[in-house]
Amino acid sequence: MLTLQVNGAAHQVDVPDDMPLLWVLRDVLGLPGTKFGCGIGECGACTVHVDGRAVRACSLPVVLVGDRPVTTIEGLADDQVATEVSKAWLEIDVVQCGYCQPGQIMAAVALLKSNLHPSDDEVDQAMAGNICRCGTYRRIRAAIRNVAGAV
Repeated sequence: MLTLQVNGAAHQVDVPDDMPLLWVLRDVLGLPGTKFGCGIGECGACTVHVDGRAVRACSLPVVLVGDRPVTTIEGLADDQVATEVSKAWLEIDVVQCGYCQPGQIMAAVALLKSNLHPSDDEVDQAMAGNICRCGTYRRIRAAIRNVAGAV
């Protein structure tokens, strides 16, 4: 039995130690916002925050989370930076199909919380692991830059 701190609440989970955090979040805790993409940590659809850092939940065994807080897209509802990112996403009309967007937003929020005024290179580096099959990369960068300029 493990205790996870997810979105500010403690959850007891009885799962194998090697179960990926993604499946604990989606299947055990019922938080479907974190998406399955590739299963090997390459596409970024499963990005969540662990102790404030953007990580790939599909390739992180739950036992390695320990007592560090986990935040999913559902846990960003009252977060000021996330609210600004969401507004910028809408203003720029970033979303096309939307599947990758929870991971994209999680990566963008982690970046802006660690660096409120990133350069274009820093944005590109932070977002490089998040694939958008619709190709909205320029709009994603523009939305992040708009938030950085407004905060």
